[in-house]
Amino acid sequence: MADGAEELGLFAPYTMGKFKLSHRIVLAPMTRCRAINGIPQPANVEYYSQRTTPGGFLITEGTITSPRAAGFPHVPGIYAEEQITSWRKVVDAVHAKGGIIFCQLWHVGRASNEVYQPHGASPISSTNKAISNRWRILLPDGTYGDYSKPVPLKQYEISQMVEQYRQAAINSIRAGFDGVEIHGAHGYLIDQFLKDGINDRTDAYGGPPENRIRFAIEITESVASAIGPHRVGIRISPAIDHLDATDSDTLTLGLCLIHHLNKLQNDFGEKLAYLHITQPDTQLMARRNSKKKVKKREKAG
Repeated sequence: MADGAEELGLFAPYTMGKFKLSHRIVLAPMTRCRAINGIPQPANVEYYSQRTTPGGFLITEGTITSPRAAGFPHVPGIYAEEQITSWRKVVDAVHAKGGIIFCQLWHVGRASNEVYQPHGASPISSTNKAISNRWRILLPDGTYGDYSKPVPLKQYEISQMVEQYRQAAINSIRAGFDGVEIHGAHGYLIDQFLKDGINDRTDAYGGPPENRIRFAIEITESVASAIGPHRVGIRISPAIDHLDATDSDTLTLGLCLIHHLNKLQNDFGEKLAYLHITQPDTQLMARRNSKKKVKKREKAG
């Protein structure tokens, strides 16, 4: 395994904008459900500290940008002072070992249930269409239920949402994070604007890909202007249909979004730190299909 890793260059240093990484193995964002009232706990500190190496890069679990952003039990937030203070303990532990850590900013949008929403409100989204009941949501009591029907954001509310991401990024820097990753993938709020299988709007945020990427671009621009583009990454998943996030032309959508993201830079020519793309492993799928065909032929023979 070590030889293979060396051949792939996994242990080679890498420069990510202004950050010098000692190797190319990154801790991906993984929901841990260990926070209490949105506040990271000592277990969170231990979790990230255990996974830190000198010059290593870590991305936190999804961290909600506001109370309405929640759709999982016991996830951390970055919108309240107590949360910022507690995250600082995590960041300090990572920095003490020489690591680099970004906070993943997360809003689930319609991927929620009224039980998670303040005062039992409906979740928000680009649409009023609920996620189909072939998908189930984990509820606070440990049972599974349906996703609630959302309400579509009005245009002035979209501006407020952009500001929430901007403030969450500022809060992350206050907590000591080296940067942030905007979660724009996997059927959550930003992806609900990107995908035409969900987004049925007729305003400036719906219709052709250039309109559907507007929300993602506005958020990224706002966050980058607040903390510097070199401190900003974004995760996207153009071809992933998780939580009914389907699109009629994933290639066109993905290329349109990437083209516009790649143009973002400040007056000093600094661009985004990275683009984190989740893609289906088509080769793996092909291998599985080939094995199935071989087994069928063997049975037929």
